[in-house]
Parts: sequence; structure tokens; C-alpha cells
Amino acid sequence: MDFMAITQPIKPAGVPEDDGASVVLERVPQKVKPPQMHQVVLLNDDYTPMEFVVVVIQEFFSKDRETATQIMLKIHLEGKGVCGVYTHDVAATKVDQVLDAARQAGHPLQCVSEPVD
Repeated sequence: MDFMAITQPIKPAGVPEDDGASVVLERVPQKVKPPQMHQVVLLNDDYTPMEFVVVVIQEFFSKDRETATQIMLKIHLEGKGVCGVYTHDVAATKVDQVLDAARQAGHPLQCVSEPVD
């Protein structure tokens, strides 16, 4: 079955008549800022074994043994060390993973996430 309109469609009020000179709007690209980055920092304590810290850095931050050892020494000597820089959600997940691993191993290792300036 074919249906045909028997009346002209009604134009909404306030819409000007089309005289053939239509206006085409250009799409303006939106400028999106990159996400705020956060650094994951391990803090020094006097009880967590250095070897455990090296293993944590290797396992959760995908560092090789030499790099993990250098970060561990920086933590030991300077009081804290950056293990990686990530978006906020990834950094928060890394902090939770490290704190869970330390808690399960019975160590008081602390890990925090700080915004990068």
C-alpha cells in the first residue's frame, strides 16, 4: 500500500521561508585538555625490607631489576621515590594494589598518588 500526503506539511512558527540560500554551519572542533597526570610515590619506612620494595616496583610498575633497585635506593635515601606517572584512575589503582600487597605480606609500606604540576 502506498500512502500519499494530501496536504502540505505545516511549518513551525518562527521558521523563515527557504529562498534557496541555505546557511551551512561549520563544525568547530572542541579543544580537549589532556587528563591530569598523577605520580605514584612510595614512602620510606624503617621496617619494610628493601627486597620487598624492589619486587613491588618490578611487579606493579613493570620496571627491570636494575631500575627497581635504583628507585628503591632513592626511596631509602631521600624518603620517597616516584615509581610511575599515570592518569588519576590508573594511579589510584596502582596505589591500592601496592597497599594490598604490603598488607598481605605484613609490611607497613606506604604508597600515595600526587598530582603532577
